[in-house]
Order: sequence, then C-alpha cells, then structure tokens
Amino acid sequence: MAANRRILLAVLLVLTPFPSLLDRAAASQNQTEPKGEQNLIREVRHQLVLLPYYSVFDNLSFRVEGSKVILMGQVVRPTLKSDAEAVVKNIEGVSGVENNIEVLPPSPMDDQLRRALFRAIYSEPALSRYAQSAVPSIHIIVKNGNVALEGVVDNEADKNIAGVRANSVPNVFSVKNNLVVMNSSK
Repeated sequence: MAANRRILLAVLLVLTPFPSLLDRAAASQNQTEPKGEQNLIREVRHQLVLLPYYSVFDNLSFRVEGSKVILMGQVVRPTLKSDAEAVVKNIEGVSGVENNIEVLPPSPMDDQLRRALFRAIYSEPALSRYAQSAVPSIHIIVKNGNVALEGVVDNEADKNIAGVRANSVPNVFSVKNNLVVMNSSK
C-alpha cells in the first residue's frame, strides 16, 4: 500500500510541469499585450524550450517588441545560440530577431564547477523536485568561476537554500542568486 502511494507520488512529480523563467516572463507580458502578441510570446517560449541542447547550464530569455524578438541569456554551446535564432526566425509573425545571447567561454574548470554545483544544488532534498522536469527550473550559469543562479522557485526558502548550496562549492569565486520566487504571497 505504501509502495503504491510512493509510485503514485513519483509519477505525479514527473508529470507535473514546473514553471520556468520563460513561463514567468510570458505570463507578465501576457497581462498587458494584445492577443496576437500573446500568441507570439507563447510560441517563442515553446520553441525555445524545445531546443534539443537547452539544459540546466543555459539560460534563455526573450522580449517581444511588436513583431521583433530580442533573444537574451547565456549558453554553453555556440550552436544553441544559432539554433535559438533559427527557430524564432521561422515563427509566423516574427519580422526580425536580435540575438543578444552570450556564448560562455569554454573552460574545463567551469565545466567541473557546473557538475559540482548541479550535485550540490539538486542533491538537496528540498530542491530535488526542481530537477524532475525536462528543463529544470534552476539554471546554473558559470563564467570564469563566477556563478549566477537563474530561474524560478516556489518560495524564498528554496531560493536561499540554493544560494547557500552554491556558495558551499569549492573554487567558486562568487554567487549571484537571481532566482525569482514564483508565488511571493505564500
């Protein structure tokens, strides 16, 4: 009986989508934008999330100005930058794309830090649920030993725990905790 409940809980956790920073940006823009622009925002978000090499170590965001899309963020692979621009250009209603995505410099030390940070953050029981979606909602950006945490968490405690865990990793020069609390009223 208890085993069945655990299996059901595990299935629900896997099937329940966690909100991402792209969801939050789209939701905030949806409140003030016309219907056509809302559809464009939804489609851009959808296409970016579906990129095959988009991972927890990349951070993609965008802004829509009329029919022009401005891409922002940081990626580990240069191909992800060009892939993001290509998929957004092919969306109906997009007249132009400004690609401001930064490609992070290749560094074996940064790669080591990414792995260590992933283990430190997602092995924490309070944060492990964020790793259940295809693209986890806490993104770990490492550039020259400096870390930025990007994405969305459910509450202030999770944000603080992620920051503490990231600061506990050896060889990290600094941690900037840019995590956004999704429901700050809770």
